[in-house]
Amino acid sequence: MKKMQEEMKRYVDKKRKEAENWRKRDKVMLSTKDLVFKKRLVRKLVERYMEPYKIEEVVSMNVVKL
Repeated sequence: MKKMQEEMKRYVDKKRKEAENWRKRDKVMLSTKDLVFKKRLVRKLVERYMEPYKIEEVVSMNVVKL
């Protein structure tokens, strides 16, 4: 069992990458992948990213306030 766990961890870690270190006032693009729009828009006509926003606060390693 232990051997299988180590093997699975090694497999998952191959594709994993380190999270970026975000700082206040960095500019980031917002992905529209998981956003819900009130008007029904054709998915392939919606831009993939929205304008660059400045980071106001870094809440945690993967969460920032725009």
